[in-house]
Amino acid sequence: MLNKQIRLAARPVGMPQSTDFQIITEETPELKEGDVLVEVQLISLDPAMRGWMNVGKSYIRPVEINEVMRAGGGGQVVASENPNFEVGDYVTGTTGVQQYLYAKGGKGLLKVDTKLAPLSKWLSVLGMTGMTAYFGFLDVGAPKAGETVLVSGAAGAVGMIVGQIAKIKGCKVIGIAGGLEKVDFLKNELGFDDAVDYRMPNLRSGMRRACPDGVDVYFDNVGGETLDNALAMLKMKARVVICGAISGYNNTDGAVAPKNYLSLLVNRARMEGFVVFDYADRYREAAIEMAGWIKKGKLKSREHIVQGNVDDFLDTFTLLFEGDKIGKLLLKIA
Repeated sequence: MLNKQIRLAARPVGMPQSTDFQIITEETPELKEGDVLVEVQLISLDPAMRGWMNVGKSYIRPVEINEVMRAGGGGQVVASENPNFEVGDYVTGTTGVQQYLYAKGGKGLLKVDTKLAPLSKWLSVLGMTGMTAYFGFLDVGAPKAGETVLVSGAAGAVGMIVGQIAKIKGCKVIGIAGGLEKVDFLKNELGFDDAVDYRMPNLRSGMRRACPDGVDVYFDNVGGETLDNALAMLKMKARVVICGAISGYNNTDGAVAPKNYLSLLVNRARMEGFVVFDYADRYREAAIEMAGWIKKGKLKSREHIVQGNVDDFLDTFTLLFEGDKIGKLLLKIA
């Protein structure tokens, strides 16, 4: 079979461009004992991928030049020399941006039941997105019933799950998102107590209106000015969870340090980052609990699925930074 791949050709400066990638077509290798061949059907597009394109110290090695662009994904087994995987099984894993994944020894593949939930859900709320929200909020944020929780990027893949878990745990939840459509989605579809449109002229005043008594837990997916404003809203012993900083991923002049960091001192608060991979041995625990919430109608997810092919990777990826999508971004390979 011919396998079309997107490979990293150069380290992007600012927003990735078409010249930073190359399209390669090659034959899939012949399977050896233990190996599995997966036809990739859905590719997950995540902000973290922008960081993987850079060289430098991080929680995971960078994608090398001429390497298939790293990405999560899901698909169906089309050939197998591994007794643990049969042709027709659906799996998720780090598929990369390509049509076929050759999984040596079946390494990294997780079988999923598409009768219980569509493949797209196993890449969103029941996948790494859900794990990120679950452990970042519950373990790092350590919420208590009755507390006020503020979530940035709240209409995004992780933020919408964080907000709903906060409601399940008895918290008052305020989301930050861009545009009236997203604000309405958070309040009327997901049950957030309130939402702030960051596109309005004064973000700080919007936060103060929605959180008049301050914030106990701030879950940050955005960084930059939004983080600075949130730091000014902290209550005593508040917790700030650093999940991501999408506002600065394409900056060409370096990261901007928060100006209001002394609020952490004044309020005896803490700010802590986390990496979801550190919780790998507890993924099953989280998936079972979230599946129960979904079954009871307490937890919803939305996927923004773009129909296309491997060539559409870059155009789809840039949607992450344009602010016009709601929910988990996926590229469906036709």
